[in-house]
Amino acid sequence: MADEIKQMRGKEKEKYCQMEVEGKSCERARKKTRRGERQIIEKKKAIENRIKAASSVKDHLATCPHFRHYRGNGLHAHLESGRGDRLPVRTKQYIQNLLKLNMEAPFGPEWSDEEKIKRRDMVAPEARYIFVHEVSDEDADKALELRDVERPCNCKGSIVGFVHYRFTLEEEVPVLYVYELQLEHRAQGKGLGKFLMQLIELIASQNGMGAVVLTVQRANPMAMNFYICKLRYTIAAISPSKVNPLGPEKNYEILCKSLDNEAQAVLENLLLRSSGTLGGSSSILAPQNTTSDS
Repeated sequence: MADEIKQMRGKEKEKYCQMEVEGKSCERARKKTRRGERQIIEKKKAIENRIKAASSVKDHLATCPHFRHYRGNGLHAHLESGRGDRLPVRTKQYIQNLLKLNMEAPFGPEWSDEEKIKRRDMVAPEARYIFVHEVSDEDADKALELRDVERPCNCKGSIVGFVHYRFTLEEEVPVLYVYELQLEHRAQGKGLGKFLMQLIELIASQNGMGAVVLTVQRANPMAMNFYICKLRYTIAAISPSKVNPLGPEKNYEILCKSLDNEAQAVLENLLLRSSGTLGGSSSILAPQNTTSDS
């Protein structure tokens, strides 16, 4: 009888010790989970602050002085920053006219609805712009002289194109999203489009963005060739043709270029998910904004 009691007490003690160990393990697991959650929240907040900081910069060209002017293939231009909620009436009208001139054909019958969306997007507070002003040879020479001594110039001619971009979040990656890159016909084919995209990538990098993203109409093969073949952009994992390759064909593709290893890893993971290797799917929908041939 005494042995049975002793054995019973031993089992109870063993059970108690096991429960204590399990309890400590559970507590460690809970602490690890809470720590992980805090890290995720802190990372998300840091990214949000990074996007806010990038959007609050008054003039992104201020840190890129050598991109203030473009001179090549007979074109001399001065670049100027702008924002959507501070556009002069004449500039708004210019943007609308150039968008219609360049994009009505690629959009076809959808242009009427798309034009309304673009007019709304054009003046959004978060919209940022780079305007390209054509200048005379004399003004261009003066501008280069002032640039060499790090002094600002006042040269400004008629606008011949613009870039509309924003800082936003795509699949947990902070990105610079190019909503529009539009150039007048006389300013195309002169290397200006490549110059502007190099500037955009520099702005994105300087402001801690992980990638540059843009949307191109499939009906605009010259623009597709420009970004994919000349600038080495790739079709993003969030593009309709990747998310649902067997579904209804969309009229646009989303292109991207990663700027750091972390963003590259996230985008590659998305690509695996969209191909079905990891399961799941992306829920991001692209804004119906496109770039023209540059």
